Amino acid sequence: MDAGRLPVFVYGTLRPGEANHGLLLGRTAAETPAVLPGALLYEGPGYPYAVDDPGGGEIRGELIDPLPEVYEAVLADLDRLEEYVPGAPGNLYDRLAREVRVAAGHVRPAWVYLAGTATARALRADGVPVRGGDWRRRRLPGAPG
Repeated sequence: MDAGRLPVFVYGTLRPGEANHGLLLGRTAAETPAVLPGALLYEGPGYPYAVDDPGGGEIRGELIDPLPEVYEAVLADLDRLEEYVPGAPGNLYDRLAREVRVAAGHVRPAWVYLAGTATARALRADGVPVRGGDWRRRRLPGAPG
């Protein structure tokens, strides 16, 4: 998978209508519903964490295509928000290339912020999964689970 100028899969507070989406306003070329297969979503302190799940879980979110002229700035802003420093041990999140599914089952490579190693280990042991893998629907009465 080419890890160049990839779109970004967002699943929590960066989704349209959520608290941190304003960081992206006016700087996206497209926002497309998408699913990240092979991952589980966990509750966090006001924001979620995604963790790899070889057992077949999936997370619902959006694929964000930043405008080409501000791509580096958008990615830098997201890295700061997610407390990600390339190559640093102990990152809160790690930005990794993964494949996501969009409409009609098409697959696209994307950057995804997954919980850092220590956080992922703790979540697997004691974390609270977001039922249905959809951060937005966790607050709705009758949300699937």
